[in-house]
Amino acid sequence: MNDFTYQNKTKIVFGKNSENQLPQLIKKYGSKILLVYGGESIKEIGLYDKVTAMLNENQIEYFELSGIVPNPRLRKVYEGIDICRQQNIEFILAVGGGSVIDTAKAVALGFSYEGDVWDFFENRNEPETCLPVGVVLTIPAAGSESSKNLVITKEDGLLKRGYGSEKLRPQFAIMNPETTYSLPFYQTACGISDMLAHIMERYFTKTEHVDVSDRLCEGLMRAIISNAKLVKQDPENYDARAEIMWAGTLAHSGLIGMGREEDWGSHAIEHELSAIYDIAHGAGLSIIFPAWMKHVYRENEERFVQFAQRVMNVELPNSMVYETIMEGISRLECFYTSLGLPTRLSAVGIDSSHLEEMAKKANSCGNFKKLDASDIYKIYKLALD
Repeated sequence: MNDFTYQNKTKIVFGKNSENQLPQLIKKYGSKILLVYGGESIKEIGLYDKVTAMLNENQIEYFELSGIVPNPRLRKVYEGIDICRQQNIEFILAVGGGSVIDTAKAVALGFSYEGDVWDFFENRNEPETCLPVGVVLTIPAAGSESSKNLVITKEDGLLKRGYGSEKLRPQFAIMNPETTYSLPFYQTACGISDMLAHIMERYFTKTEHVDVSDRLCEGLMRAIISNAKLVKQDPENYDARAEIMWAGTLAHSGLIGMGREEDWGSHAIEHELSAIYDIAHGAGLSIIFPAWMKHVYRENEERFVQFAQRVMNVELPNSMVYETIMEGISRLECFYTSLGLPTRLSAVGIDSSHLEEMAKKANSCGNFKKLDASDIYKIYKLALD
C-alpha cells in the first residue's frame, strides 16, 4: 500500500426531505447566491419551486444560471463567472447532476482568477481561492457532489478536459433519493455505468497489498449491480435508489483510491469520444471499458481473475485463467446490455472516421498500462463492432 493523506470536507445530508435543511446550510456562507441548474426536470418534480421558496423565505437573494447540458460547456462557465462578478455572489448552489455541479465548480474556480479559467484545465496555474459551492443532488452518477474533480468541454477544438483541487470539494451535498424517482431509466443506467467506471479506474491497479480498498471496491460494485436490477424493476424503490445514490458518492469521494495507484485511461479515452460525438458519458464508458479490459488484461492477469471471481461471480477451474477473465468481461457487458446501454461504438452510430484523431488527442494516458496513441486506437477498434 502506498502512503496517502485523505480529507474530505463535504458534509453529506442524506434522506427524505433533506433539502429542508438548505437555508441554514447556505447562511453559513452568505446571503447572495448563484443558483445553477439544467433544464425543466427540477421544475417538473417541484424541486425548483421548493428550493426558490425556501431561499425567498430566508431572505437569500439568488441569481440563476440555467440551461446546463450534459458534457457541460465552457461558454456557460464564462457566463456564470460574469454573473458572479457583476452581482458580488458569495456562494454557488448547484441543483442537479454532475454536469451542473461541474459547471458550478468551474465558475467558483474562475471567479477570482484574473486569467482565463481554461488555464487550469491546461495545467497552467493553480487556484489560490474559490467561491464555496453547495449541492442538491438529483442524478447519482458523477460523484462530483463530494469530489475534488470536474470536467468541462471547450467548444473550440472539441476539447473535454478535467481538473482537480481540494479547494473544489463542495461544502455540503443534500441527497434525497426521492428526487431520482422520475429519472428516465436510461439516464439512471448511464449514471450507474459512470459510478462503476469510477470504481474500476481505481480497482485495476498494480499496487500490491491493498486488500482493504479492494474489498471496498468489490462491495460497492456488487451493491450497484444488485440494486440496479431492483431500480429497473421498480423505479420508486426507495431503498434501492438510496443504495445507488450513496454508492455513487462513495465511488468518487476519493476514499476507495487511497493507498493505490489509479488508472483513468478509460475516462481519458471516453472523453475524446463524447467531446466529438456528444454521447452520454456513461454510455461512452460502457463501450470503452470492456474494450480497454480486453487490451490490457495481460498486464496483471491475477487482478482480472479476481474481478471476474469476486465481482462477476465467475466459477471456473483455476487453470482456466484466460477463460475466467473473458467470462468476467462478458458478464460485465451483459450487465450493461441488461440496462439498455451500448457496448459497441456501432450501436450508437459511430464508425471509424475519427478513431485516429481521438487516439492522438488521448495519447499518453493510463497507469495500469501506459497507453500511447497506437494502444488507444486498438482500444477504439476493439470497441467498434
